[in-house]
Amino acid sequence: MRPVSVWQWSPWADLLCLLCLLCLLCSSCLGSPSPSTDPEKRVGSQGLRFRLAGFPRKPYEGRVEIQRAGEWGTICDDDFTLQAAHVLCRELGFTEATGWTHSAKYGPGTGRIWLDNLSCSGTEQSVTECASRGWGNSDCTHDEDAGVICKDQRLPGFSDSNVIEVEHHLQVEEVRIRPAVGWGRRPLPVTEGLVEVRLPDGWSQVCDKGWSAHNSHVVCGMLGFPSEKRVNAAFYRLLAQRQQHSFGLHGVACVGTEAHLSLCSLEFYRANDTARCPGGGPAVVSCVPGPLYAASSGQKKQQQSKPQGEARVRLKGGAHPGEGRVEVLKASTWGTVCDRKWDLHAASVVCRELGFGSAREALSGARMGQGMGAIHLSEVRCSGQELSLWKCPHKNITAEDCSHSQDAGVRCNLPYTGAETRETWYWDSGNITEVVMSGVRCTGTELTLDQCAHHGTHITCKRTGTRFTAGVICSETASDLLLHSALVQETAYIEDRPLHMLYCAAEENCLASSARSANWPYGHRRLLRFSSQIHNLGRADFRPKAGRHSWVWHECHGHYHSMDIFTHYDILTPNGTKVAEGHKASFCLEDTECQEDVSKRYECANFGEQGITVGCWDLYRHDIDCQWIDITDVKPGNYILQVVINPNFEVAESDFTNNAMKCNCKYDGHRIWVHNCHIGDAFSEEANRRFERYPGQTSNQII
Repeated sequence: MRPVSVWQWSPWADLLCLLCLLCLLCSSCLGSPSPSTDPEKRVGSQGLRFRLAGFPRKPYEGRVEIQRAGEWGTICDDDFTLQAAHVLCRELGFTEATGWTHSAKYGPGTGRIWLDNLSCSGTEQSVTECASRGWGNSDCTHDEDAGVICKDQRLPGFSDSNVIEVEHHLQVEEVRIRPAVGWGRRPLPVTEGLVEVRLPDGWSQVCDKGWSAHNSHVVCGMLGFPSEKRVNAAFYRLLAQRQQHSFGLHGVACVGTEAHLSLCSLEFYRANDTARCPGGGPAVVSCVPGPLYAASSGQKKQQQSKPQGEARVRLKGGAHPGEGRVEVLKASTWGTVCDRKWDLHAASVVCRELGFGSAREALSGARMGQGMGAIHLSEVRCSGQELSLWKCPHKNITAEDCSHSQDAGVRCNLPYTGAETRETWYWDSGNITEVVMSGVRCTGTELTLDQCAHHGTHITCKRTGTRFTAGVICSETASDLLLHSALVQETAYIEDRPLHMLYCAAEENCLASSARSANWPYGHRRLLRFSSQIHNLGRADFRPKAGRHSWVWHECHGHYHSMDIFTHYDILTPNGTKVAEGHKASFCLEDTECQEDVSKRYECANFGEQGITVGCWDLYRHDIDCQWIDITDVKPGNYILQVVINPNFEVAESDFTNNAMKCNCKYDGHRIWVHNCHIGDAFSEEANRRFERYPGQTSNQII
């Protein structure tokens, strides 16, 4: 028989047991996670190593790679969110993430895909605390590798022993066009000249041996131009003989669909190469600017003279040109694109189609705000050579297949125009000695104020000072309000309301002017009533322009007005004549309801903050005071009901063209029929022309 070990008591035994018990109790009190029996989950960050890889990229962005058990691998972009990016950026030694990428933006990785369906709250100390399918369990390919864009700010005292920087291979960091003559004196943007690439040791030129139109297409796209054209090779050959050149790159071979020159096949000159580009010269490109960036008025006139059909693709919700949610026109109605399989190839097709360069980012997860209405396309697969998104293979989908939380977006490469916005403190103009412009009216697409309509040399305000000088506060994001037009149609009705119930409404000027001469309190007013549900689909909360200190208290209704005019309600004849009007002050801007994953932030009760959170909506029910138009004096006939939100532009929005809603309405003197309600830019131009038989206000931008 084998000997049996007998445990003998000692005075230390009770002490050890007591210490073990205290440790267990303390762990419970401090909320420490209990040990897992799964060996996969016991590996902490100390057992992992992290790095950023891929190109082109900056030091604080790239494809996320994790080394586990001595093997490097990647993370799949399925269910990846900004919260997961926050955790990974902290693992890499940065304070937080500013964005994330999908579909292998920084190129596909190799090896294992370590994590899939990664779900983090953003507060985890380690990626090992996030939920996932388990280490090494994935159904993805490396075409779905996720990347992060971290804030360029290091964690104080961060020890980077578990962060490995990828070996820096020679690569192209930036590309520019340098005019062959008159460098520094040419108007911006520069569209033709020598191709120069920035390498680690400075700017160099590219040998033109084997240079192709595909290469030019990629370079032009990077620099914000949709296409390229042939150049006068003889002129540049002659010029090259008189100049000194510094070649750093040769053997460029692009397919033409690459989003960056670094993604092409490249050959670099070595340091000991003495003969560089023998018999050749520097590569030259000539790019064709889009309509917005035509270098001269002559080019603009030439482009405008060409017959152009109605656009079938547009961008909405972006704060800058060349970015936004992608919307497409189908069956005379605008709708969004589902982000399934959305990548840089498809995004670049959209950008070039709209007159910009190739795509800088393909955005998923409604990063440019959620749309409303139809979702027209899904699983768009472009090669990158198509002239229109509609030429790419895609799937037509139903509402069950995708939601607006998956709306696709883009950020396009734009030409350098030298028109960077500078911060302006408009309340400090004591050093201003002259007013040089007045009466400025812009559409929003101009590159400079000189391109906007203005008074010219006739300045209406000669005096200077804070009161007479304009200024701006710039922001990367803005709100975007949109009225739920279907609800207006569903809830519209007529009510004959006794005058004795309208004293408060009269005090707030919510009745037609003829009500002043009525026989109060006898008689009634005829009201067209309807509900308004106003959504914020932008990327910033909608807040009143004025702070709480200047809100106006209305004793009769017992509430504060944070904006004097929040909406205009009008009844128009088919030729545009206004026959009745109403207005709505924002007596209570608040989050009535929100999307599932959004929490309410604004509530009017107890003098609370007012506003509408991104992803929420404010509901003005049909049965509250002033939610109507007084139509007592309107004669029977056919009319247009028009509602305009934020009509005086008091609060910044990324898109004002969708602030107006219109409906057909027929009134027979007893009943009213409201139909065909829609947002002003929801239909095609042709459909809107059929609806609008008057040259009036199609949005809250005056025509």
